[in-house]
Amino acid sequence: MAHICICDDEEGILRYLKKQLKGYQVDTFNRGKDLLALLETPAGAEVDLLLQDVRMPDMDGVQILKQSKKLRPELPVIMMTAFGTVDDAVQAIKLGAYDYLIKPFPKEKMLGLVEHVLEHRRLAAENLRLREELSGVDHQETAVFISRVFREVYDLTLKVAASDANIMILGESGTGKELIASALHRNSLRRTRPFVSLNCAALSDTLLESQLFGHLKGAFTGAVMNQKGLLEEADGGTLFLDEIGDVSPAVQAKLLRVIQERDFIPVGSTRPKKVDVRFVAATNKDLEREVAEGRFREDLYYRLNVISIPLPPLRERPEDIEPLALHFLKRFAARMAKEIYSISPEALEALKSYRWPGNVRELENVMERAVILTSGSSVQGNVIPLRSAPRQSPQPPDAAVSGTFTASKGTMVPLEEMERHHIEMVLKGTGYHKSRTAEILGISRRTLDRRIEDFGLMDESGN
Repeated sequence: MAHICICDDEEGILRYLKKQLKGYQVDTFNRGKDLLALLETPAGAEVDLLLQDVRMPDMDGVQILKQSKKLRPELPVIMMTAFGTVDDAVQAIKLGAYDYLIKPFPKEKMLGLVEHVLEHRRLAAENLRLREELSGVDHQETAVFISRVFREVYDLTLKVAASDANIMILGESGTGKELIASALHRNSLRRTRPFVSLNCAALSDTLLESQLFGHLKGAFTGAVMNQKGLLEEADGGTLFLDEIGDVSPAVQAKLLRVIQERDFIPVGSTRPKKVDVRFVAATNKDLEREVAEGRFREDLYYRLNVISIPLPPLRERPEDIEPLALHFLKRFAARMAKEIYSISPEALEALKSYRWPGNVRELENVMERAVILTSGSSVQGNVIPLRSAPRQSPQPPDAAVSGTFTASKGTMVPLEEMERHHIEMVLKGTGYHKSRTAEILGISRRTLDRRIEDFGLMDESGN
């Protein structure tokens, strides 16, 4: 459902237009400053059309148009004017307004113009998507943020994308490393070639080697046919290696050869194959420590880490919680065909006060669950299961003694109890979805099952 804002100082006009546009989500404003205040917030990005009066008591309608276009350049604006101010409307068209209506206007003309503008906006978005598909670029999700700290990260991403240097993305699990890797590819000279992603931690050494390099029929038990590897699939494009810190020394050596020699040997073959791939790697580990302790090759580290992009955890960019939550709300509501448009102040406060150990991925899971459980048009606090785990302030240095921490009431809690509480909290946040919980925690499903058994954790049904 399209979201339309109407700005006019005549209450009768506002009531009339809202009644005629009952098939849309409509917000009305009788002051230009109130409208601009909305457009400055994350919710302003969800507005699809603005109906704006030329003459307003608090500020000139043309000035409101200029400010609106600064805040939301893509937002179409229809100016409304009395007969004597048509020149103002024409000036507004020159400044970027889509069209204008002269009062009093017939209902049919107004509705026809609104439908035309919204259809034009929909087709423009569809054409952009089709152009990306025809150019061979996957239609990937873009970054959502308003914070300065993530703006710096994204600006660095765009700056280095055009180079062909290998990139290392560093950060905690769930901070959006694959999204940044995808943005690097989409803005590179390789954008028309494949973007291939592989989670190195999800596979055993044998499977990882087969996935990367491919294999010949009979190379090992179960190899019943030749298989092309992801290196060959990504030829000319970008290969994203997530959790590179979990790769074994044997596979590390083979990756180093690919980077240095630009060729590889499929499993079971003796013939090298040439390949042209840009590597983007990511990890939540301290690779410098891994190198120092002999678990990661120093030469491979420097080959992959030509440029590093550190991603901040969500707790260090709290300004982005609201726009991200609204973004996920819109996505899941559309996917589930539910008319949910907003987040209540109580639910939003719960989201903002939470520490987000699972980062953006955990927020995404929480919003999916909230949309599933919401029956009205607004997400309420009772479907946001986070109030029991508020954002924590940093602990004093003497708090970390013998594996304990100082709780808010000054009690000492064993580290094992802390771990149990955290796993239980994430399980509840995902509705006891074990695969998602393991992904958020940054551990394997097998490890999660073992910890659930050790701690005696059960879901709400007792399972």
